[in-house]
This record gives sequence, structure tokens and C-alpha cells, in this order.
Amino acid sequence: MTFDKFVTVYKACGQPEAEIVKGRLEVEGIPVILKYESLGNVYGLTVDGLGQVQVQVPEGYSEQAKGIVSGSCEPDDSE
Repeated sequence: MTFDKFVTVYKACGQPEAEIVKGRLEVEGIPVILKYESLGNVYGLTVDGLGQVQVQVPEGYSEQAKGIVSGSCEPDDSE
């Protein structure tokens, strides 16, 4: 099975968090890829997006995936 376009459904603050979210989605049968800058992974930094991991799913699964996971490591500016 091939997928044309992947979209970000979650932004994790690091690799361990991203792996947990990935596992949760895979249990539900949703294909997942993780997109990240390798430098952040090597040094364990989360500064200005460095170390942030984007959890991506095929576009057709995005609504289902968003219903399963919510949130991100970006601060909530609504307060």
C-alpha cells in the first residue's frame, strides 16, 4: 500500500514522547512516520523547534488520528 501525502497530527517535545504517540496510533491501525531534525535528537534539545518531532499520518487518516491524540509541546497562548 502506498500513500501520497502525509500530514502532521501531533508535535512531540522529543523522541520518547513521539514514540509513545506513534505506538498509540499504530495500535489503531494507522500508519505513522516521525519527522525530526537529527541534531535535536543527538543532543536532546528542544529549543525553537529543535528536538521537536512531528508525528505524521497519511492524509486520509488525519481526522481519525487527531481524534485519538491531541496537544503538542507548543505553549498554549490562549491563557
